[in-house]
Formats: sequence, C-alpha cells, structure tokens
Amino acid sequence: MLTRRSFLDALGASTMGAAAFAAGTLAEPRRAAAAPDQTSAKERKRLAVVTTEWRYRSHAWHMAERFLVGYPMQGRWHRPPLDVVAAYVDQRPENDLSAGRSREFGFPIYASIPETLRCGGDKLAVDAVLIIGEHGNYPKSEFEQTKYPRYEFFKEVTNTFRRDGRAVPVFNDKHLSWKWEWAKEMVDISRELGFAFTAGSSLPVTWRMPAVDLPYQADVEELICVAIGGIDSYDFHALEVIQCMAERRRGGETGVVAMQALRGDSVWKAMDAQGWTGGGWDPRLFEACLSRSQTLAQPESFSHRYPTTTQIREWVKDPLAYRFEYADGVKATMLLMNGLVGDFSFAARIAGESEPFSTLFYLPPNPNVTYSAALMSKAEQTFLTGKSPYPIERTLLTTGLVEAGVRSLGTGQKRIETPHLAVRYQVGPESTFARS
Repeated sequence: MLTRRSFLDALGASTMGAAAFAAGTLAEPRRAAAAPDQTSAKERKRLAVVTTEWRYRSHAWHMAERFLVGYPMQGRWHRPPLDVVAAYVDQRPENDLSAGRSREFGFPIYASIPETLRCGGDKLAVDAVLIIGEHGNYPKSEFEQTKYPRYEFFKEVTNTFRRDGRAVPVFNDKHLSWKWEWAKEMVDISRELGFAFTAGSSLPVTWRMPAVDLPYQADVEELICVAIGGIDSYDFHALEVIQCMAERRRGGETGVVAMQALRGDSVWKAMDAQGWTGGGWDPRLFEACLSRSQTLAQPESFSHRYPTTTQIREWVKDPLAYRFEYADGVKATMLLMNGLVGDFSFAARIAGESEPFSTLFYLPPNPNVTYSAALMSKAEQTFLTGKSPYPIERTLLTTGLVEAGVRSLGTGQKRIETPHLAVRYQVGPESTFARS
C-alpha cells in the first residue's frame, strides 16, 4: 500500500520522463509564435487539460486556449512557458473545437484521464493539470444543481498521482463540486498528497472600478453583492466576490454558521424590512452597489434616475437572495437581480466609517475577456511555482455556501444551520486582482 511517507519519498525522487512521445507517432506540440518571453524547450512545462467540453465561449475556450496562444497582460501579449501536451474531452457537441485545436497544436486527445496524464505511456508525464468541469449535458440534483463531474475528474487525476507516486499542481475551474462532502475530500486529498491546488471564479481577480481592496483587518459589520445570473452558476461568482473581501476582515475567516435563501416575493419583503434585524439588508449598501453599476436599468425615458422600488419590482422578474451569517457575527447578502443590473458590484459597512466601502468587479466583454486571462495567470502561477496565489479554503467555503443556498431554497426558503462550514483561514495584506 502506498503510504503518505512512501508517496512523498517517491514524489521527491521521481523525475520527468518523455513518455508522451516515446513511440514517435506524434510531433512535439506546437508552441505559440516566438516572442520576447519565449522560453527554451527545457524550461517549458507540460500541461494536461481535462474538460467537459471544448467549444466557442465554453470555459475550455476561455481558459485552455490561453495556454495555446497566450493572453494579454499589462499591455503586451504574454505567452506562458507551458505547452498543452494532452487533453481529455468528456463530451463533443457539433460545434466542438477540441479536434481542430488538437490538429493545429499537435497535442493528442485521449479516451481516459489516466492516459491523458501519462500521455499514452505508463507513468505521469505532465507537470500540471487544468480541470474544467463546466458546460455540457449532465443531470441535475434535486436542488437544481448541475452535476458537473469536477469531483470525478479530480479523483481520476489524483488516483493517477497515487499509482504513479508523483503529484503535480492542479487548477480547478469554478467551485469544487455540487456536493459539500466531495469538495471537502478534494481539499483533503490535495493536502495529503502535497500538491498546489487552486480553484475558483474569475471575479476576485478581474479589474475593479475603483481598483481597491477592502482595507486589511477592517472591522466589518455587513457585506453585500448585487449581481446577475442564476443559481448553481452565477451565485457562486457573486459569493466569491463577497468572500474575497470578507476574508480580509479583522481576525480573518471564521466560517459561516447559518444560511437562508429567498426568492420571489420573499425578496421584496426582505427589501422592505430596511435592515438585517428585520430580515433584510442595509439599504445604504444596496444603494452603494447600484451606484457602482455601469448597467443600471432605466425607464424608457432613459432619464438617468435611481430606480424606484416599484420599478425594481417590475424589472426583476425572479429576484434571489442568500442571507448568511459568519461565526464572528458579520452579516452578508448576495442578490441576483436580473433586469436591474448586468454586472457585479460590492459594498461593505465598516465600523467607524460614515460611508459604505464599495466597488465594481468589472467584466470586460467577449471575445477577448480579460477576466479569464487574469484567472489563467493565477493558474499559470500555480503551475510554475507549485504554490497557490490564494487559499483553496476560499473556494471550499463558497462551494459550501452555494450548496447551502440551494438547499435552503429547495426546502421552503428556511434558515438552515451550517456547522460544517466552519472553514477558518487567513490571508495576507497583498492584493491579487488585476490592476493594469
């Protein structure tokens, strides 16, 4: 049996082989065109892509292709010193791009994840793994969650690590799994095997307007994010907006003790409450968010006016709110307001401050969306340094918050206790979002 000690001994002793092309049947993967930051073949890392599907505007298109052709960074076109040498694609719709990318860049697509990581050989033959479990035709849970196989992909990857006695850095797109127990297991396995594990949303790393971070060690009382989208999807992005700010508060992250989800008329009743104690949220924080939005809805007269309560109720057909409480007493609200805004804004009430702290998490338009480039720069950092640029605990907690939110929603919008979300961690004072 492979013990932790024997695994780590093997990890330290093993070296990278050339199993991928030992048979001589495939050419070395084609790199992006030469550029000033081009590295030598010996310096370049080998990357495996494991994805649900690869089509236009899918997450594989947004992310994996950054390692094929590069991405914009600080006014130049950055070409990562990594080569995609193998891929696994779970589903291939009619508009599949993976076959064409395979031909163009010379990497094979394998029928299984172990084959992909071994590049057709008998030992792990890559330096990093990019897991993208988003999009595709998958079943739903009883709480409307799409059962994307992120956990299953991860287990196939880490089982290969175990069998081959070596582990490499892994990046997992978005939340870890639709099931809390699986998400927790993924983090536990990464610690057991000792590899860098990064995950999450592009929202915490995209540009902000203004380019500010919550003051480090601030005495925070309440937080809010007003956003767009649906459950088990954009709710995760909005929760990551909140969490990447909340974790900077005094004392660091303490975990979440309770969650209540509201939908439809329940949201309007909560808004009328004019504060947390009445079952709602701070109206000044809500106003600060709308005041940061660049897509705030207007009546047909386009009069540049702040919307009335009546207009908000008219425009937002299906409002959704997650109200949750941290163990240290901080309160937070996530609002999905399709029809009112088309972006993600954040506000916080800080003790002793007369005005709310607020900013917009800016998402540039397609096709060259800088936010996915910013996220892949964090993946690249993980792959090259073997260290995560921010704690995996952030995404573990937001994964649990999504599950708690949809469970509350699916069980009569009841407040539920969340003792399992006692996720504690600390971050440093440095900012990790895109500034230029």
